[in-house]
Amino acid sequence: MIFKKDNFVFGMALGLIAPLIGFMVFKLVKFNGLTLTEMLQWMKFNPNLITVSISMSLLANAILFTIYINGNRDKTAKGVFALTCIYAAIAMAFKYL
Repeated sequence: MIFKKDNFVFGMALGLIAPLIGFMVFKLVKFNGLTLTEMLQWMKFNPNLITVSISMSLLANAILFTIYINGNRDKTAKGVFALTCIYAAIAMAFKYL
């Protein structure tokens, strides 16, 4: 099973994919009737939605991190955490620059 693997690079790959899934869940829940382009235009005029979408994306990584830490798969958890930190730094730069 996928949750049994313990590899840093695998964790980084999961840490890269999970925020995209979290973002798409946010899109499906909040903006179900809009296209992705329309949603991004709507978010451009409402900066609070950017914060919510970033939070949902990072929440997906937090869930993965918790699963791997509790399963004693520390290398994978470190990979997820590393990508979470990078993603958070990029998201903060995007929001404040």
